[in-house]
Amino acid sequence: MSSDDTLVDVNELTDRQQHLIRTGYQVFSETGIERAALQEIADRAGVSKGLILYHFGSKEAFAAATMEWALTRTAERIRRSLAEAASAEDRITAMLAAIFHDAEANRRFYLTYLDLLSQAGRVERFGVVNEGFRRIVNALYREVAADGAAEGIFEVDDPDEAAEAMRAIIDGTFLLWLQEPDWRRKHTAYRDRCKRILLRYLGCC
Repeated sequence: MSSDDTLVDVNELTDRQQHLIRTGYQVFSETGIERAALQEIADRAGVSKGLILYHFGSKEAFAAATMEWALTRTAERIRRSLAEAASAEDRITAMLAAIFHDAEANRRFYLTYLDLLSQAGRVERFGVVNEGFRRIVNALYREVAADGAAEGIFEVDDPDEAAEAMRAIIDGTFLLWLQEPDWRRKHTAYRDRCKRILLRYLGCC
């Protein structure tokens, strides 16, 4: 997903870099990107702080690489789920199963992603990572909308507009879910609600 040579290519990470990134992602999800300390990440990973800086250069670059890794994994999971689905409605179901795949993992991801978004306007690296993810995910949603329209299942005039609306529905559902005190138990209910809203928007069922 990298479009900037200052970013680490997540497809070429060494085992050690992946270990550091996985540890960093856990800490970022718990404390937030700005408050997270490289020393804490290093301690949890069982390495020196200098090793993180050796591989990534700075905390900002490390956070960008960590989020690119997380966002790339999310996009790949969605892509795999769509490849296995046959009909338009099946693709919506498979897509949402891939997105709402685990309550704990979803909470970690969205809390960290929202943190990245809050800083994307001020930190250029974060903006580059987010824009790459936005393009990839919107293309996947556009494909779902366009295929469903071609099959005569969805009522879609503009697949690009539909992709933006689908993303707004999905992200909006997650924002509401994150505010639930009983978020673990209500995870499946929010996924099912999201599916109903998407299908209604797309003119199906």
